This record gives sequence, structure tokens and C-alpha cells, in this order.
Amino acid sequence: MTMLRPAILLFILLSLITGGLYPLMTTALGQWWFTDRANGSQVILNGEHRGSRLIGQNFTQARYFQGRPSATAESPYNPMASGGSNLAGSNPELDKAIAERITTLRAANPQASRDVPVELVTASASGLDYSLTPDAVAWQIPRVAAARQLTVEQVSKLVAEHTQKPLVSFIGMPVVNIVELNLALDALRKN
Repeated sequence: MTMLRPAILLFILLSLITGGLYPLMTTALGQWWFTDRANGSQVILNGEHRGSRLIGQNFTQARYFQGRPSATAESPYNPMASGGSNLAGSNPELDKAIAERITTLRAANPQASRDVPVELVTASASGLDYSLTPDAVAWQIPRVAAARQLTVEQVSKLVAEHTQKPLVSFIGMPVVNIVELNLALDALRKN
């Protein structure tokens, strides 16, 4: 019993630290330093929760920028079923899906170049990406500008304002949050 007592006490102590103190401390620090992100970066419009700025949404109308395709189960951008398609690069189904996406995008964006950015036709590993590179967004600008009856310059300026650059250039690449950009487009029309 003398050998068990220190082991049991250590087990209780470590359980209290790792199961109680540590989670409480990280939750409190997260709420203090990163309140918005710790609470899900929620988009609230007219008092109604409309999603998160950190989870892609299924924008299909011509007046909105579209994000990466989502391969989540049941419905696109379903956070409860996050995951990729798991199709290998050699799978004919993947080639077929990409070809269909290219055809659909070219038909919806006749003013854009024939070279469709790869991120607009391939799903991410999570299926929930909320951002695109500025090049993939720029490819869609003519369509969005025409659908909203804005100039290409106006939409390009808004895209530039919503381009997030990494703190240090070699750590990452610039991205545009599609959810925030589409919200800004809607707000622009109201002003």
C-alpha cells in the first residue's frame, strides 16, 4: 500500500492539473487575448447568427465570390462532416469532377481567362476553406462586378482592402477571406 499511495496521489494531482486547471487557464487566456476567435468568429447580421468568418460558405450566386469547392458529406461546407473527397490523383472520378467544375466556372465567368485557378476546382482537405489567393479572387472580379453593376476598379479595390498578408512574407502567402469580402460587397450596396 505504501507504493500505491504516491502513485494515486500523483494521479489525482496530475488529473486536477491537466483535466481542470490547464483547460480553465487556456479558456480564460483565449477569451482574454482572442475573444472573437475563441467564440467562433461568428457572423451576426440583424441579430441573427449567419455562420463563421473562419468556415467557408456556399456562395453560388453570380454576385458573390465563390470559394474552393467543398467535398463535405451531405451538403457543402458542413462543419460536422469536415473532410476531403479522398479521391486519389489517378482516380477518373476526380478528373471528371474537376473537368465539370472547369466547364461550369468558364460558363459562369466568360470574361475571365481560360486558365481557371486550380484552387477553384479542387477541394481542400477539410472542405471548409474560407480563403483564396488574390489571383483566384481576381479571376472572378469581372463576373462579380458585372452582376453587381460596379466597375472592375471598385471591386478590385475592395479585394485589395480584404487581402490579408502574412506577418513575414516567407511564412505564408496573401489570402482573401471570401466570407468577409462578400459581406463587404453587400454592405457596399447598402451605402
